[in-house]
Amino acid sequence: MTKNFSTTPAVPEKHVSDSEIEQVQPVFKAHLNSQNRLFGGQLVAWIDIVAGAVARRHCNHNVTTAVIDSLQFKEPVCPDSVVVLYGRMTYVGRTSMEVRVDSYVEALNGDRKLVNTAYLVLVALDESGRPTTVPRLICETPAEKVEWELGEKRHKLREQRRSQMY
Repeated sequence: MTKNFSTTPAVPEKHVSDSEIEQVQPVFKAHLNSQNRLFGGQLVAWIDIVAGAVARRHCNHNVTTAVIDSLQFKEPVCPDSVVVLYGRMTYVGRTSMEVRVDSYVEALNGDRKLVNTAYLVLVALDESGRPTTVPRLICETPAEKVEWELGEKRHKLREQRRSQMY
């Protein structure tokens, strides 16, 4: 009887769908700026919460936001709207994870209009608060594979900016 022993543990893997999240957020008066539109900082806070939840689901660890890489405001959000935030993993490194969060305004009939797209980088933390390895990401659909390739490019650009202190 032959037994196969490995000295290295298997690297865990997770699908994009294992950690995706959708959050619904009504817009109240307290969320508005002086122009009677959703305060951008409030939307950023909601995006960060969703990205953190996606990253925690992926790595099963506490996480911290390292970078808000891209945040594009496409449309204003009016009072009494409902904002739907959809987050999903797009790329992973050794200890970091890139999460895309799309924000939509949802009409009463259920139609959604994209108002914001954001990319954030979060780092998994061990019990001591130090970076720890994350599961690899399984990309199955063509869209997930394209997001991965674009995530690789964004990762390289971030490294280049860091090295140039830009």
